[in-house]
Amino acid sequence: MSSDRNTALKLAEVRREEVDEVVVRFAGDSGDGIQLTGGRFAETTAIAGQDLETFPDFPAEIRAPIGTTYGVSAFQIHFGSSAILTSGDAPDVLVALNPAALIVNIEEVKLGGLVIVDSGSFKDKNLRKAGYESNPLEDGSLEKYRIFPIDISRLTLESVSNADVNKRDGLRCKNMWTLGLISWMYDRRLTPTSDWLEGKFGKKLPEVAKANIAALKAGHAFGETAEMPDGVRGFTIQPADFEPGIYRTVTGTEATAWGLVTGAQLAGLKIIMCSYPITPASGLLHVLARLKSYDVTTFQAEDEIAAVGAAIGASYAGSLGVTSSSGPGIALKTEAIGLAIATELPLIVVNTQRAGPSTGMPTKTEQSDLYLAVYGRNADSPLVVIAAHSSADSFEVAIEAVRLATKYMTPVIILSDTYIANAAEPWRVPDADHFKPFKVGFRTETEGFQPFMRDGATLARPWVKPGTLGLEHRIGGLERAYDSGNVSYDAENHQRMTNTRFKKIEGIADDIPLQTVESGADSGQLAVLGWGSTYGPISSAVGHLRSEGKAVSHIHLRYINPMPKNLGELLARFDKVLVPEMNMGQLSTIVRDRFMVPVEGLRKVTGKPFRIAEIEDGIHANLEK
Repeated sequence: MSSDRNTALKLAEVRREEVDEVVVRFAGDSGDGIQLTGGRFAETTAIAGQDLETFPDFPAEIRAPIGTTYGVSAFQIHFGSSAILTSGDAPDVLVALNPAALIVNIEEVKLGGLVIVDSGSFKDKNLRKAGYESNPLEDGSLEKYRIFPIDISRLTLESVSNADVNKRDGLRCKNMWTLGLISWMYDRRLTPTSDWLEGKFGKKLPEVAKANIAALKAGHAFGETAEMPDGVRGFTIQPADFEPGIYRTVTGTEATAWGLVTGAQLAGLKIIMCSYPITPASGLLHVLARLKSYDVTTFQAEDEIAAVGAAIGASYAGSLGVTSSSGPGIALKTEAIGLAIATELPLIVVNTQRAGPSTGMPTKTEQSDLYLAVYGRNADSPLVVIAAHSSADSFEVAIEAVRLATKYMTPVIILSDTYIANAAEPWRVPDADHFKPFKVGFRTETEGFQPFMRDGATLARPWVKPGTLGLEHRIGGLERAYDSGNVSYDAENHQRMTNTRFKKIEGIADDIPLQTVESGADSGQLAVLGWGSTYGPISSAVGHLRSEGKAVSHIHLRYINPMPKNLGELLARFDKVLVPEMNMGQLSTIVRDRFMVPVEGLRKVTGKPFRIAEIEDGIHANLEK
């Protein structure tokens, strides 16, 4: 190694500064490989032992014209040496690979934050597409930030000159050049990414692998050797203090799939997954399709109704029927879900919520479907609704959904959302012995059998596999007579069956944990009540304000229908209840209706998660009233 090289490396080490946490956002055109870049950086961050939370932000118009604001893709990662609960309020570092990415994201960057831009893309044509009247790198409009323009396009092409790729394919490597630079800034190893590139492209497209690896290394070398402007340096972040165990990064979609498989194994059932592709729910079908060795069968239906119908058929036949969708698809499935309620069959419905109504913004996040889940069927049709609060939490929620569905012979809706489904975080792989089996017992005894006879404790009817000798029976959507299951139009019988179906779901409250307080006292001035993916920002906001001596507590719901038995009494101990949710107040309405407590809503429907600061402002406003 030359003396000049040694000097450069020593200077790089001198420039490193230790920090506790950082928020980095990559942004560019949807064809720039932004999600790949973010995913690889998240993987190396996990390997480095830091806690992390990611937020992939896809464009709603996947095929938007190149260089326009409609086609901007972003990936934000918040990582640090302590517990990370959100993807971060505002980026410390923004990497913008074109003018459109800059104009869409710049207002969210912290004042004084570092903005790395590909100056090579700031051509007149691209500036006009993005809506700039002048070049922001030259007109002084970005004085609030530390701007670091680098001709990433040119440097990328230079780095791949020895690979047999054309200019277009060479420019596609600029995401790897960028990843190399950011990897240098935060002391990340390149080997995991280069090995991944070699494994993905090495055999079929060796020159593509060579070009991407060359760009990755060139970006890293640029950080080591270039004369950086003031304030641009390398950083060191210590590993987080994790509980000992085996960890991996996991998305909500992956965790849900693994939880369903685990739940089915604990129940002794095969999974039949029947789904129709819809953004952002399609990933669940893809993950389960790779798990066929665990008694999983996947079926891509021609439409939403066919999918849920097939899943109900699978449950009738003695397997665990699973279907998934997002809001518009769930709306189409509602008639069939009502059939599953009437026939009292176990069914898992995974709803990955997105911003609506109608097609809405398919790639953006929202807690849009709580009303749909709790009330959204004809007639009085109760079922179980539970919600995951994070990517990792989706695993246990899925297991619980299987347990309740099979024990009580009822459909269960799992509420996830775009953020949970796509976000990644470290997950401690649990010990298989940690989970207690809940094996399903199919009815085989013929004596005294009636299709709608019920277990005295659960009110669940028996589950009989079709073809079981002596247990032949009919079920269907028409109202059935109590016990016999014969079609009935009797008024009193209908009342009795309706009451029983409600009583069965309400009784599940005896089989779920009592509601606890996540943080803070169990009584006081203000409780912040959340559900789903608001967990992270609420937890962070409440924790911060409690450290300042504010009388505020955090309560978070997993079970929404039925709710925990003590929830009403717990909420009544507080002067006020604040409910932040990414809708126009759906949980607020349900809580007011059921418990008659003073509830204030904090509403957000921007297609993006809550910021910690937004919830802190809401808490302050309610404490000061």
